[in-house]
Amino acid sequence: MSVSKQSKIMKQSKQSPQPKTQVAMGRGSLLKRLTAQTGSAAMATGILKKRGDMNADGSLTAHGAARNLMTAEERALDRSAKRYGKPTTSFEYNPRTNSANLKG
Repeated sequence: MSVSKQSKIMKQSKQSPQPKTQVAMGRGSLLKRLTAQTGSAAMATGILKKRGDMNADGSLTAHGAARNLMTAEERALDRSAKRYGKPTTSFEYNPRTNSANLKG
């Protein structure tokens, strides 16, 4: 086997599949993203209902609809801003961990 073919195979084997936190990061994908993260649509629906983002009939509540209009980044920034009582501009988003940390 040639050296270039070996290096190509090694590069391919080092590439990992897309992490669960990188799936469905856009607007309107709250349920799809949570389903990808939990691996179960039933579990994702249950979590959304428990949080108050989804009604018993499966429709989104006003709060859930507002969250659904946000991207994953906006939701992470919003969570951190609420937690620390600071504006969202005080945080940096990390897409690998789907979290936001204080700048600086």
